[in-house]
Amino acid sequence: MKTKDFSLTAIFLSIILLCAFTPFGFIHLGVIKATIIHIPIIIASIILGPKKGAFLGFVFGITSIVTNTIAPTLLSFAFSPAIPVLGTSHGSLWALFIAIVPRVMIGFVPYYMFKTFYRAMTKKKSTTKPALFLTGLLSTFLHTFLVMGSISFIFQDAYAQAMNAGSAGAIFKAVLTVFFTNGLVEALLAAFITAAVVPPLLKLIKNK
Repeated sequence: MKTKDFSLTAIFLSIILLCAFTPFGFIHLGVIKATIIHIPIIIASIILGPKKGAFLGFVFGITSIVTNTIAPTLLSFAFSPAIPVLGTSHGSLWALFIAIVPRVMIGFVPYYMFKTFYRAMTKKKSTTKPALFLTGLLSTFLHTFLVMGSISFIFQDAYAQAMNAGSAGAIFKAVLTVFFTNGLVEALLAAFITAAVVPPLLKLIKNK
């Protein structure tokens, strides 16, 4: 089992690194980058458990720091301490918190979220996919909420400048816009892929 878990962890790690350092993992949307890297982390958390999921989430965070440093966007100051915060001449160590902590959480939470949803439903095979769908959907929403919420709270002035938001209401509107545009797309994509991929993958692992 240890060998199997190590091999699967290495496979997921390879997928994350491949996505992170190709155009598919971080998609430039001008102000911010959308991502699909959270999807293999959610799947890994469900299959391998919260510890390995959190480790893979940590790797995701590190790749976020690297990509935002070498290919910055307007909000890259929130993900890399090497990028000066708007309105200043220096970066902030809080960027490490935003880049890493939400990504560790998205590797830790889905395992328990899936277990909770599954237990709350009738324990039939037909309930597995709905539980997986909800896990992928809500885990991604949680990730987006933690990232965008942290940016708007920690870097309020710089975020307002980046989004041309002149008031707290305008900042809130800007966060909601991100949440219900690329955040919603990321969540639905994660939900469908998680529900489709996890059952046959679990079956394959069990048979092996």
